[in-house]
Amino acid sequence: METHKQSPVTLGPEQGETLAVMGSNYRILAGGKDTAGTYATIDMLVPPGGGPGPHAHADIEETFFVVAGEVEVKSEAGTYTAAAGSFIRIPKGGVVHGFKNKSTQPARLLCTVVPAGLEEFFQEIGEPVAPGQFLPPPVLDAAAIQRIQALAQEYGQQVFPPNYLG
Repeated sequence: METHKQSPVTLGPEQGETLAVMGSNYRILAGGKDTAGTYATIDMLVPPGGGPGPHAHADIEETFFVVAGEVEVKSEAGTYTAAAGSFIRIPKGGVVHGFKNKSTQPARLLCTVVPAGLEEFFQEIGEPVAPGQFLPPPVLDAAAIQRIQALAQEYGQQVFPPNYLG
């Protein structure tokens, strides 16, 4: 009996879709279309002051490995400064969390979500950019916030006000 084996997939340092998402760059390394929906992996380059605000996703497990720099991770359980080499796991269940780069240097995180789908939300709200090209964060007026909240809900997320976690 012959079985079909898939070949390994490799991406060079500037390959993959890079999106400007709320002032950060997210490079999709593997999406649900590549993994039959089982997971997605995203290379996140977060400039000083950047990072997602408080949000939750009950049906998605999310992990972050801090490759370079550091971020302040806030959740309902407290605050943690994650430096290079740190690993953060947000289990399924919907705990509210977010992170910010409070340093003066860019931070790089490797994010994996199980199952896939979150990367499609980033594709909806983000804008394609060249590697290394940063766009300023969008202006978040009432209409923009309402649009993002509606899209987040479509992708199984809840978005909370910036000061939700204090």
